[in-house]
Amino acid sequence: MIRVPEVRLIGPNNENYGVVPIQKALQIAREAELDLVEVSPTSDPPVCRVLDFGKFLYERTKKEREARKAQTKIEVKEIRLRPKTNEHHRGFKTRDARGWLAEGNKVRVTIRFRGREITYPEIALEDLKEIAEELSDISTIEQAPGMEGRTMSMVLAPSRTGKKKAAEPEKTESREVL
Repeated sequence: MIRVPEVRLIGPNNENYGVVPIQKALQIAREAELDLVEVSPTSDPPVCRVLDFGKFLYERTKKEREARKAQTKIEVKEIRLRPKTNEHHRGFKTRDARGWLAEGNKVRVTIRFRGREITYPEIALEDLKEIAEELSDISTIEQAPGMEGRTMSMVLAPSRTGKKKAAEPEKTESREVL
C-alpha cells in the first residue's frame, strides 16, 4: 500500500538502513517474516519500520487506554438563584457548591431574572460577590460575573490550597490519671 519509490527504513531491531528503494524494504520485511509499516507518511522520504503489525496495533491501543485512564474529567455543576432568593436559602446552595468544589468540580453560579428584575442587575452582582467571598477559602473565580440574556453567571474553580486543608485533623494528647 506504500506508493513511494524510496523510504527511510528502520529495521526489526531498531537499526537504521537509511533511504532504500521500496522493493528492498519489502524484501527485508519478508526475510524477517514481519510487516513493513509506514510510521511517518508526511516526512520526505516517508519513514517505514519492519515490525509485527498486530503487536504494533495492540501496543498502540494499550497506550491510548492508559492515557484515557490518566485523564480526569472535571464536571461543571450549577446552582441557580433569583435576585429575590433570601440568605437562608442561598446558604443551602453555597453549602452544596462547597461540597462540589471539595470534590474537584467547577461550579457555575447563575442568577435568572424574571420580569422587571432585570432593571436591577446590581442586586444579582452583589449576591454573586457574596457567594464568591463565602467560597473564597476553597475556590477561585474562573469566569467573572457577566450578563448573558436574562441571566447573570460566574464560574468558580477549586483552588489548589483547598485540598490541603481537608488533611488529617490534629491529634490531641490524652493524659492518664492515676
